[in-house]
Amino acid sequence: MRVDISLLPALAATFMLVFARVGAMVMLLPGFGESNIPVRIKLAIALLLTLIILPLHRTAYQVDLTSMAALGVLLVHEIAIGIVLGATARVTLAALSVAGSVIAQQLGLGFVTAVDPTQGQQGVLIGNFLSILGMTLLFATDTHHLVIAALNESYRIFAPGELMPSGDVAALATRAFATAFKIGMQLSAPFLVFGLVFNIGLGVLARLMPAMQVYFVGVPLSIMAGFLIFALVLTGMMSTYLNYFIGVMHELTPLK
Repeated sequence: MRVDISLLPALAATFMLVFARVGAMVMLLPGFGESNIPVRIKLAIALLLTLIILPLHRTAYQVDLTSMAALGVLLVHEIAIGIVLGATARVTLAALSVAGSVIAQQLGLGFVTAVDPTQGQQGVLIGNFLSILGMTLLFATDTHHLVIAALNESYRIFAPGELMPSGDVAALATRAFATAFKIGMQLSAPFLVFGLVFNIGLGVLARLMPAMQVYFVGVPLSIMAGFLIFALVLTGMMSTYLNYFIGVMHELTPLK
């Protein structure tokens, strides 16, 4: 019995191309691509997703093993697509960071920082809390499955071998950053109103009672009232964020 192994080089090249797209995306995904997650875990997730995606879209790749230049260009193209998809999902976490920074400033806690495990750098404590809570809810509600669906549907938006539409990618990036900032400001809107009213009240109090140490009275009250408001609106904030994340993933998953 003879076994035909002539297809193995083409299959291996196709596997590497799929892995390039999936791996680049996984390295940037919220929850999977964090700096505190071991590289071996990221690699295992990327390999597992590649084994799932490869049979579905193997025929979409036209691999020419006689031209290494063409294969290299295709590899770079797949990596760029993975970066675009992963960065789009990653930008959604920026909304929580923006909201946390604004909330911390309004409560007088802007100087309270800690290492953000999702970024690997210093961040305000409330922003870190919201980022971790947001990622937890994404996995608890199985919303991360939409990311895998978006990866699968990316082969309809960005077909292998076709030139990536730079205009559409630029529009997607601009819209993602603008929407993240807008959602972050919307999430922190109650605290902007609270900060405005509270500071106006402190200003009036300082004018009425010049001898009173308004700062030492206002800061504890601001923190206490702010945390009370935070506890009341936290459910609504995270619900709004989940709806926003789902909307972003649906943009990457066009209707059939």
